[in-house]
Amino acid sequence: MAKKQDATHGDRRSLGRWGEELAARQLAARGYTILARNWRCEAGELDLVAQDGNSLVFVEVRTRRGQALGTPEESVTAEKQARLIALAESYLQAHPWTGDWRIDVIAIEMDRRGRVLRIDHYENAVTA
Repeated sequence: MAKKQDATHGDRRSLGRWGEELAARQLAARGYTILARNWRCEAGELDLVAQDGNSLVFVEVRTRRGQALGTPEESVTAEKQARLIALAESYLQAHPWTGDWRIDVIAIEMDRRGRVLRIDHYENAVTA
């Protein structure tokens, strides 16, 4: 029988979902309205779509346990940034928006025991 996976000892997907939940809670506490989670289209998936005042915000959440693979920020490569821009444009085609929009990155770093070491929110982290 398979052992249940969790964010502290589980697989990468569980860790990612846990980080997305933590990020959504932090955004909501700061007054953002979460409009969508894990929005999918042919180009891929947006972790979170939120509204911050009059701005639509596409949020990429990167969660890492330790730094063996680098920091969460380092995982947002030029290729990933281009994909995020394409995803945002796809969302805007499906959900017309006349106001400003931006792409933010939330970086979450945990220790090996699952304790959160830091959560950093980078507004307008990806630009076209």
